[in-house]
Amino acid sequence: MSDDALQLGTITAAGGGHQGRLTRTFEHPPAKVWGMLTEPASMAQWLSGGTIEQRLGGKVRIDFVDSGIVIDSSVTAFEAGRLLEYSWSSGSEPQRPLRWELTPDGAGTRLALTVGVPAGEDAAKACAGFEGHLEMLAAALEGVPIKFPFETYMKARQGYKDMLAG
Repeated sequence: MSDDALQLGTITAAGGGHQGRLTRTFEHPPAKVWGMLTEPASMAQWLSGGTIEQRLGGKVRIDFVDSGIVIDSSVTAFEAGRLLEYSWSSGSEPQRPLRWELTPDGAGTRLALTVGVPAGEDAAKACAGFEGHLEMLAAALEGVPIKFPFETYMKARQGYKDMLAG
């Protein structure tokens, strides 16, 4: 990815921590993007293996086998095909809400991802990680899944660090 292609989201102070907002527009209908966010076989192509019960209060389990990280949380906001929110944490860890919002955009879809980062945690790292996963999502939507793009992650992390320092 060239430096020109890297389009960072925003990070703002929120509730003692930070909130990142990352957006993408995909040339795929909302139903296809929604399936990538919620169906286990599709999630494994760009995020990791896991399941999401598609209902308010539904269980969320995402298992990053290689790193040993397991996300166990529940759905805190839900509108089928349009809105999904859950915490990117487990057990007694601080809440790290992720809010995925889909809006039709012509024949495609606009995705807005809001990433909540608690006080004392590295917001640049969190947002950069999701920049990488959104790049993986875009590739998976095109039918060519890719491995985690560390170069994108590193550039995004520096960009977000600069944003927070400014």
